[in-house]
Amino acid sequence: MLLTASLSALLALPQEPPAFDFAGAWATVEQLLHDECEAAGVVGGSVMFVRRSGEPSWAGHGFADRAGGRRVDRDTIFHWASCTKTFTGIAVMQLRDRGKLQLEQPILDFVPELRSVHNPFGPMTAITIRHLMTHSAGFRGATWPWGGDQEWHPHEPAQWSQLVAMLPYTEVEFAPGSKWSYSNPGIVFLGRAIEALSGDGYEVYMDKNVLRPLGMTRSYFDVTPYHLQRFRSHSYDGKGETAKDQGPDFDTGITVSNGGLNAPLGDLARYLEFLLGRCAPDSDAANVLARASIEAMWEPVLPVRNDGSESMGLCFFVQQRGGSSFATHTGGQRDFVSFFYVHPASGTAACAAFNTGSAGPAMSKLRTACMDLLSLPLARKG
Repeated sequence: MLLTASLSALLALPQEPPAFDFAGAWATVEQLLHDECEAAGVVGGSVMFVRRSGEPSWAGHGFADRAGGRRVDRDTIFHWASCTKTFTGIAVMQLRDRGKLQLEQPILDFVPELRSVHNPFGPMTAITIRHLMTHSAGFRGATWPWGGDQEWHPHEPAQWSQLVAMLPYTEVEFAPGSKWSYSNPGIVFLGRAIEALSGDGYEVYMDKNVLRPLGMTRSYFDVTPYHLQRFRSHSYDGKGETAKDQGPDFDTGITVSNGGLNAPLGDLARYLEFLLGRCAPDSDAANVLARASIEAMWEPVLPVRNDGSESMGLCFFVQQRGGSSFATHTGGQRDFVSFFYVHPASGTAACAAFNTGSAGPAMSKLRTACMDLLSLPLARKG
């Protein structure tokens, strides 16, 4: 009787949750990478997961250069496309914190050429830097709305003068601040403002103030430096064995602030660690941007989805999963496809990149798996 009572009392005590099997969960993610890349006909892809402690976990699939027989490895450099927008946002917040601008300030103060845009909703002075960072300024989605369907057409406008020439034929499409609508030109205008305020070209400013202090030594914009060409992934148009090799490099031109970043996953992991606050006090990385300013970029401003599962912050998307918030962005350009996210509640983050345009479904499933199989269980454990 005494033994039965003792057992009952023991069973009534709070039970420790079972230890999270990270190795098993990561093996599932790694297998998913291979399976989904095979199913989607992806030539090459890679995923990396960052935790509070230890080295990031990495997995790769396929080829960075199929004809050359060069497989994807940890050093492979991918194109990150629109993930670049978050780096541009970091630069804007740096300039804000240094007293160079205010988020409520008219973009016209820094890009006076926008005065020639047709705005049926009011004066162009009403469009602010915050509107551009939240994709709510009313500008169209595409940077280059005419052409682009011929081999000889440039991938993107090469010079600022080409965009300026289009401005008198550009119309604000809705009342600024009234809703979210993804706009590439809006981020290009932010890049132009960074140049006007700093006196440096965008790429120079970013290298000096973001990439270099974060230790992203193999990251750069547009054309690959000679010493890194052996690591650069090609991109592939199509699916499987018939996918057309488009080579490694292309020029995003004046739209570089919108989508020009190239980097290996290891460098992106340094960026994610910075976003999570994993920087030594008073290190170069810790001085890139104040913690409060980073977290302000993840505050939801406007809904992206009607069900409340996704909102727009300041150059970051904010997604809700399992009662928890993820700051994230995706990218897709010239058949490179990518994503990253950070999950402050668990101190984890993930990034992945693919070199084939058919990788969209694989990217979506891999991102979900990293969130649900890895980050959320670690948050519950914590």
